[in-house]
Amino acid sequence: MYAVQYIAITVVLGLILYALGKYSKREMEWSDLLFWEVLLVVLLVISLFPIEIATFIKNLLGLGRGLDALFVVAIGMAYIIIFKVYLAVDRTEREITELTRKVAIELEELNERLERIERELERR
Repeated sequence: MYAVQYIAITVVLGLILYALGKYSKREMEWSDLLFWEVLLVVLLVISLFPIEIATFIKNLLGLGRGLDALFVVAIGMAYIIIFKVYLAVDRTEREITELTRKVAIELEELNERLERIERELERR
C-alpha cells in the first residue's frame, strides 16, 4: 500500500466518526447520515483498492486510463452533492420567505390592534 492510501483511509475513517458524532448530537438527520456514510464507505473501498476499481470503471466506461475513470466518477459525485446542497438552500429560502410573510401579516395585525386601542383611549 502507498502512503497516500494510509492518509486517505485515516481521513475517511475520521469523517465517518465525525458524521456519527454529529448524528448522535442530533445535528444531522438520519437520511443525511445514511447518505454521507454510504459515500464515505465507497471512498474507503476506493482507498483500499484504487487500482482494481479504477481499472473496472475504466473498462466499464471505455476510457483510456484508470485515473480518468476515477475523475469522471468523482465529478459525477460532486454534482450529486452540489445538487443536494442546492435543494437544501432552495428549501430554506422558501421557508424564510413563508416565515417573513407570516411575521409581516402578524405585525400588521398587531399595529391595527394598537391603533384601535389608542383611538379608544383617546376617546375616554
